[in-house]
Parts: sequence; structure tokens; C-alpha cells
Amino acid sequence: MIGASAISVAVVAIIGVIAVIRWGWKMTKWLWVNPKKLERRLKEQGLEADPYRFWVGDLIRMVKMQQQAKSSALPTHSHDLAPHVFSFAHHIVNQHGKNSFMWLGPTPRLILMDPEQIKDVFNRNYDFIKPHTIPIIKYLSTGLASYDADKWTRHRKIINPAFNLEKLKTLIPIACQSCNDMINKWENMLSPTDGTCEVDVCPWLKNLTKEVISRAAFGSSYEEGRQIFDLLTEQAELVMNNVVKHHIPLWRFVPTQENKRMKEIDRNVEATLEFIINKKEQAMKAGETTKDDLLGILLESNHKEIEKQGNKKNVGLSMKDVIEECKLFYIAGQETTSALLVWTMMLLSKYPDWQERAREEVLRVFGNQQPDFEALSRLKIVTMILYEVLRLYPPIVWLERYAEKDIKLGKLLVPGGVQICIPILMMHHDQQLWGDDAKEFKPNRFSEGFSKASKGTSVAFFPFGGGPRICIGQNFALLEAKMALSLILQRFSFELSPTYSHSLTTVITLQPQHGVQIILHKL
Repeated sequence: MIGASAISVAVVAIIGVIAVIRWGWKMTKWLWVNPKKLERRLKEQGLEADPYRFWVGDLIRMVKMQQQAKSSALPTHSHDLAPHVFSFAHHIVNQHGKNSFMWLGPTPRLILMDPEQIKDVFNRNYDFIKPHTIPIIKYLSTGLASYDADKWTRHRKIINPAFNLEKLKTLIPIACQSCNDMINKWENMLSPTDGTCEVDVCPWLKNLTKEVISRAAFGSSYEEGRQIFDLLTEQAELVMNNVVKHHIPLWRFVPTQENKRMKEIDRNVEATLEFIINKKEQAMKAGETTKDDLLGILLESNHKEIEKQGNKKNVGLSMKDVIEECKLFYIAGQETTSALLVWTMMLLSKYPDWQERAREEVLRVFGNQQPDFEALSRLKIVTMILYEVLRLYPPIVWLERYAEKDIKLGKLLVPGGVQICIPILMMHHDQQLWGDDAKEFKPNRFSEGFSKASKGTSVAFFPFGGGPRICIGQNFALLEAKMALSLILQRFSFELSPTYSHSLTTVITLQPQHGVQIILHKL
């Protein structure tokens, strides 16, 4: 009996040792063998990078460089943002050239700066997928923007009706009402002596776009929608403050206060959204509500798809899917538009000649009337200005893709396991593509549209991405921005306050670090 017991203990010990060895080998492959193999394969093709550092890669230097950049403001007249906003990637390209890569922990990230290669990546959305190596991103949304292959196709088909241009026309009165409410509050703040006041337009424009997307997405439930957006705003800041740390393997399991708070917010948002969605579905079935808001259109489209397919498995969107798409309505519908409007007001404050040209056009097209859809489409100068703002200050400064297997990209072979970084900001500021004045505000470059604005390629301007995965909310964002800007230009002229500090940061989108203080003048 003793011998049998000893044998059992020995067997268990051997199994334990084998398990530890296997785990150790798996970790060694992940943290050393595979990174070194990928490093060799990339360098054999002439791509350059700093040597791989065990476990952390370039993350520590990346954080330090970013913190250093954020600690100082840019000169007020400067639009050279890449060293400030995208500091480490800018440093790598300066040091190693455009054919270079960097390390996010043990994962190499290829910096892609060839327009034709970027176009190829955009168009081959089944080959180059969204990276799923950072679980922290799920706290914001895992909706359409993060899906791939057939799931992306299925979701896009169901969501498309909500962003149809005809449907977007119905949102103009909603946006006008919210914008007029904001403008009336500004007018009440004006000094009775000189008709001016100073405002930080950032919180105002964020509240405006939050109000618009809340009403547009949730209709009569917009107040509950606003509560969700407040939570998601906090979540966005937590995610962006921790995204680099979460590239460190196993960091997400560390029970920090911020990790706990992100989980708590996620639970609260999902519970509230599920309540709103259930209430909306019940009201739609009873004929007690319209289906004109984005959630109603999405639910109706989803039901039609399920009926069309005969209630088969894996058809249509589940409750969890609808929740994630509602979260994405916020990200796409609020953050992008508010960032575009903030930077537009900042730049038109710096360039009063373009502000006056835009105002003259608005007054010629609308007079003092409310904007309508057809008239908004005739605003050529306003459109040129918005494009130039999107070029110089793109809301999203980079996009990511991932190669699961070896993929040929032109003459380059991208090894499986490599991330691709498409640096929108750096491409939009590239003098080889835009000329010596690439870092200057010159809306005239878009006088013949964006396809002819750059030198020798139509793939130099992509603030909303490109290919089949181009942002589904781009028409929504541009329509709302044109409408809001037109109403503001009708009522005010504006200039930058001396208190404005030209500091930038990224919290999902490119934002001013200390707000944008503007002096409004009543017209």
C-alpha cells in the first residue's frame, strides 16, 4: 500500500513538473522565441526597429516619451502635431525611416506609410483584421468597428439602414434644436456693455453632440441615454489612460482601482442599455412609439433580417450585440463630431479671413434661416474648411490591423502575428504627399474635392478610414458639423482667447488638453 501511495505521489509530481515545463515553454515562445523570429523576418526585408526588449518591448520608452510630450504646449501657430501627439512612432520613423516597426510588448507593430499599401490593407478587410490583443478595448465597445469577416458583414448589413442619407435628413431638426439651445445660452452670457464673452467651447460642443446623439439614438429615452454617455465618457478616459499598460502581458488581471472601476462601469452601462432596449421593443410592438431614432431603425432592421432568414441560428443581432452597437453610437456619433467642431472653431479663430469667407457663404445660402439638407450640400467653402480640419487635426490619429497569417502586401511579406499601424496623422502631414505647406491651414487645397487634394495619389486623405470598412457614421458627423457651424457663424464672430494653451491629447479622439477658450462677439 505504501509503495502504491508513493507511486501515485510521484506520478502527480511528474505531471506537475511536465505542466510547469509546458507552461514555461509556452511563455518563453510568447515572450522571446516568437518575437525574435518575427524581428528577424521583418529585418530581412529591410525593415528597421530598435532591438526587442524582453516582455515590455518599447512600452516603457513609449510612455515616458508621451508623458514628456504632453508636459509642454506647442506654439499657438504650430500645426506640427505628430511629435507631440504621436511621439514614439514619429521618433521611430525619424530614426529608422518610413520602412520601420516598433514593439508593443512582445508584438511587433509595422508602421505603414505607403499609400498604395494602405489602400490594399483597407480593401482586403478579410485578410487584415482588427487586432484583438488588448482586452481593455472591450470596455468601450465591441460593436461593428471591432468585428471581422462574416460577423462584420452581417452587422454592417443590419446597421446600414440607420445611417442611410434619407434617414439622416430627419435628424437635422433634432440637431438644429440642440444647437439653438446652446447658442441661446451663449447669448445670455454676453456682456451687456460690449456684447462679448469668453467660453471654453470644448464642454459646450461635447454636450451639444451628446445631446444630438442621445436624441437621435434613443428618441424619447434620450435622458437615460445621456446617463449612459456620461458613464462612457469616464470609461473612455480610464481606457485611454491604461491602454499602454494593458499591452504588458497579464496586467489586466492586476486588481487596480482603475481596472475595478472599468468593470463596474461596464456592468452598469450594459444593464441600463438592456432596460432601454427592452422598453423600446415593447413600445414598438404595441405601436406606442416611432421607429425613426437609430435604435428603432436598428431593431426594425434586425427583426426583418431574422424573419427573412426564418429564425435560423446565428442570424440577426442578439441582445448583447445590440447593446454593443448602442455603445458604438456614442463613440462614433459624439466623440468624432465634437472633436471636429472644436478644432474647426479653434482654427477659424486663428484664421479670421477663412471664418469670414465661411460666414459669407452661409449667409448667402441660408440667410438667417435654419439650414436644410439640400442647402447644406451646397456649402463648398464650409466643406473645404472641414476637410482641411480633418486633415490637420484628424479625430482618430491612427488605425490598427493585424495579420493572422503570412500575407503578401505589394513587395512586402507581412508575417503572421504582426500588427499594422496606419498613422493617419503622419500621413495627413507628409510633405511628400501634400507639399511643403503640408503643416499649414490651407482649405483651398480641397477646392476640387479630396481625391485631387494631394500629390499623385488619392489615398493620402482618410480621416474616416477607407475601403469596405470606412466609418459608417461619416455622413452623420459631417452633416451635424456643417449644420452646427452654420448656425454659430450666423450669430457670432469669434477669436482665440490669450488664455488658450495649444496642448493636445488623445482620449479616443484627438482633443485639446486644456480646452479651447474663445471670445465670442455677437453679430
